[in-house]
Amino acid sequence: MGKRISMATRREIVAEIGKRYRAATHSHEKRLILDEFVALTAYHRKHALRLLNQEETPSSPSRHSRSRIYDAAVHEALIVVWESADRICSKRLKGLMPTLVEALERHGHLVLGDVLRAQLLGVSAATIDRMLAPQRAATSGRRRRRSSGLVRSQIPVRTFADWDDPSPGFVEADLVAHNGGNCAGSFVHTLVLTDIATGWTECLPLLVREQALVVEAVEVARNQLPFPLLGLDTDNDGAFINESLLTYAKSQGVILTRSRAYRKNDQAWVEQKNGAIVRRMVGHGRLQGLKATQELAHLYAVSRLYVNFFQPSFKLKEKHREGAKVTKRYHPPATPCARLLASQQLGEAQKEGLQELATSLDPLRLLNGLRTTQKALADLAVKDGGSQQPSTDHDLAHFLAQLPNLWRGGEVRPTHQQKAGSAHYWRTRPDPFATVWEVVQNWLATEPEVTAKTLFQRLQDEYPDTFPPGQLRTLQRRVQQWRRTMARRLIFGGSTLALQNPEKPADQEYPVAVSVPGNISS
Repeated sequence: MGKRISMATRREIVAEIGKRYRAATHSHEKRLILDEFVALTAYHRKHALRLLNQEETPSSPSRHSRSRIYDAAVHEALIVVWESADRICSKRLKGLMPTLVEALERHGHLVLGDVLRAQLLGVSAATIDRMLAPQRAATSGRRRRRSSGLVRSQIPVRTFADWDDPSPGFVEADLVAHNGGNCAGSFVHTLVLTDIATGWTECLPLLVREQALVVEAVEVARNQLPFPLLGLDTDNDGAFINESLLTYAKSQGVILTRSRAYRKNDQAWVEQKNGAIVRRMVGHGRLQGLKATQELAHLYAVSRLYVNFFQPSFKLKEKHREGAKVTKRYHPPATPCARLLASQQLGEAQKEGLQELATSLDPLRLLNGLRTTQKALADLAVKDGGSQQPSTDHDLAHFLAQLPNLWRGGEVRPTHQQKAGSAHYWRTRPDPFATVWEVVQNWLATEPEVTAKTLFQRLQDEYPDTFPPGQLRTLQRRVQQWRRTMARRLIFGGSTLALQNPEKPADQEYPVAVSVPGNISS
């Protein structure tokens, strides 16, 4: 019976019976109470005696929170790296972190000390998820997906189980329609080629869906690939299953195969890239006309470098089925470029060229180009392919300054944005700390590690009957914002990043201390 009693109930029993036991005056009465307590709780008699003789203590056990390992500076740097990687998942970001941080520092976008860099690179994938949870919650959204007899008989069928870890050069091809949900009329298509071994992806726009243009686009992609094109696997679309592509494949020594009809898993690699790259970059709007095709070509010229060099992906290692349970194991996340460099089939000269190109690329400049072109595409999609002004790149320093706070605005891709209301930045109540904020900043400059609760106690001591207890949370938010500002100054050196509060105009921002001693000084 004693084992079925919860610990909370046992504590209540000890408290009540203990009062009776200590108040009893005769030994016979105490013995009866002790026998009853032992039978009820199944405690040892000696242990029961110690419990009943203890005086009741009103204090409850206190919970000690674990001290923080990563401060605001690590959090701000992590947000910048996450935005620079186009908001990929934590496991992929963890694998990309050394390469991306090194690239950002090499191009002068990040200024990290040895301690801060070691902390940033040491953050685990689970901790990245916890630290970025507020930012991801503010940007969460849902994406929707769209999706001749004699010649067909000459093209062999290849299923998803027939690949058996091929060498780089065997690619899957598919067409993505940019019709906005309406198939009437003419609209732009995207030809997507994905390498099975490395995940290297090439995207090319087609003004119309026509087999001659498909052949020309395949030839352009073949010249862009960093490895020879050995095999081409397509679906049963008439744009692929035709005499033109079959003749081209035979003349170039390319093995042409096709998937089974209505079996999209046979082309799982390219189907995944249709959503992860094309729909993610372009969206679902309708694109038509030459201007939209040119902007789309510009977007893909930038995205092929950003995706293949700075976007790691998972690759299936093995899969086991036990009854209804399927267990999948994956290789560590890696970029297509990294998989090519690790491949034994690629020559040393090709690897040196890839490595040299990877070293020269600036991920933030590429991402800025993506956002600029996405804005032009979003305007074209809204106006159904009407004439637009040529897109111009935004200033890179301005784009870098926005990175730590892009998550506040929600969706960052112009092709996926919805019209947003005006931001509420003005105060609706008088500021209770307007007259003493300079004093608080001096305290923070002298003691950077002091807590907001301690500062609030000091204010109550120095200014009696001025600050009621309900204003503690307001001061905590104000101090947290000050520490974030100092952390951004620490990371960026105070040269390229605006330090004003993004939620208020610059003229309402509190003054920032010029020099901050301690571990968060600039």
